[in-house]
Amino acid sequence: MTSLVTASTLSRRAEEALERLGDHQALFFEGTWQTSGELAARARRAAAGFTALGVKPGDRVVLFMANCPEVGIAYSALWRAGAVATPVLFLLTEDELRHVLKDSGAVAIITTPEFLPKILTVADGLPVVVVGGEGGTTTFAELEAGNELPLVDRTPEDLAALLYTGGTTGRSKGVALTHAGLDAAGAAGYHAAYRPGRRVGLLPLPLAHVYGLMVSVTGLHALEPGQSVLMRWFDPAGFVSLVEEHRVQQAALVPSMLQMLLTQPLEDHDLSCLERVSSGGAPLAVEVAHELERRIPGLEVREGYGCTETTALIATQPVDDRRLGSVGKAVGGIEIRITGPDGDELPAGQDGEICVRGPLVMKGYWQAPEATAQAIRDGWFHTGDVGHLDEDGYLYVVDRIKDLIIRNGFNVYPRDVEDVLLAHPDVTAAAVVGRPDPKVGEEVVAFVSLSPGSTVTGDALVEYTKEHISAAKYPREVRVVDSIPLTSVLKTDRKALRAQVRGQG
Repeated sequence: MTSLVTASTLSRRAEEALERLGDHQALFFEGTWQTSGELAARARRAAAGFTALGVKPGDRVVLFMANCPEVGIAYSALWRAGAVATPVLFLLTEDELRHVLKDSGAVAIITTPEFLPKILTVADGLPVVVVGGEGGTTTFAELEAGNELPLVDRTPEDLAALLYTGGTTGRSKGVALTHAGLDAAGAAGYHAAYRPGRRVGLLPLPLAHVYGLMVSVTGLHALEPGQSVLMRWFDPAGFVSLVEEHRVQQAALVPSMLQMLLTQPLEDHDLSCLERVSSGGAPLAVEVAHELERRIPGLEVREGYGCTETTALIATQPVDDRRLGSVGKAVGGIEIRITGPDGDELPAGQDGEICVRGPLVMKGYWQAPEATAQAIRDGWFHTGDVGHLDEDGYLYVVDRIKDLIIRNGFNVYPRDVEDVLLAHPDVTAAAVVGRPDPKVGEEVVAFVSLSPGSTVTGDALVEYTKEHISAAKYPREVRVVDSIPLTSVLKTDRKALRAQVRGQG
């Protein structure tokens, strides 16, 4: 399948969008609106500021920032100056951040004042300029104080972003994304969800993550002017309040955020404006989607699927033909095939590894040719996820290959067990991992958190799962916990859970 657009640099795409859509009220953040023209002018001045600091075309610049307008301005400014944005989540430890700075060879790091002490500690002894803090560093206001920078010429195949994977199986790797890849992702994401008319969107996702980055570039392909309401970070009560206040129509979330929303008194608020919520980043239980739609009449939850290496996009639900339980069909520019252990393509309905190809796929892992060659074979990126396609091309994601539990020779996918547990009325979150066992190889262990006031026990939940899943798969142990641990990108932290069960196993 070909891309939806002729490849362009993101800086040129931004100029075209401003000319096409005109100056309009574009971004609301903490009580203040800014227009698209104001944001563009700030980015042009910040680009000149980066150049004055010595940032050259191709240089990597790390963003370690809470959500704020300056994140998007920094992206635009860096691309205008020809540099490579390297966003990282502010939840990273000092050791993880230092690894990113050294591995990327970053020449500068942009932060917000609350993180300045951490940044100064990490950057000590490294040849990086600190921007955006206070106390002797260059502030963002000073960065914008000069004249506007003319566009630095780059090609669509040049790097636009370098994002680091979570590093759950070792040191995180840099994922190299080109202007062409991000541009194609923006086009695919926008057109896959397009409905005519102006839209007000709510952005609670961390912009310094591939999902948030992809969502932010979709606006470069907008056919009508839109408005965005930006949250500094997600909190469910604040989300509900902003939807009601600004008559928000659409939002992009991750499943853990949807589960948090269900803890709110949704019926006490007028949320009739909310038409669509997109879910990505992790598998979504069908029960969660149904419950949210029941409590917010008129809402449609649309699940999608992607990963950092595919610029956050592989598949999403068609606008007019949703199938809950699947993650939809391949977006424009992506081909999907399912392969068996021998690499052969499998027919519809059979589970295997999800492999994809197209312009949204990364250029490769940063300075890691062997890892790149292992991940991209014969032009196909191997996701490490298990799933299948149906006869109509809808993709169903089963689980991560590395999360597979093998009990007595039977394959147990954690998501199958988690979905059963989440169907219980008292369970608000669930996570399943394997525990080494000398008799059966691995035993299935579940962790759950419960609704306030619930008295259901772990033993009762074991009995419940026995009624709904086969004897080979049901968990022999269910542990009730206050909350399921999450990673910095709000996915279930299976590594932490495995450490718990193996430490006591």
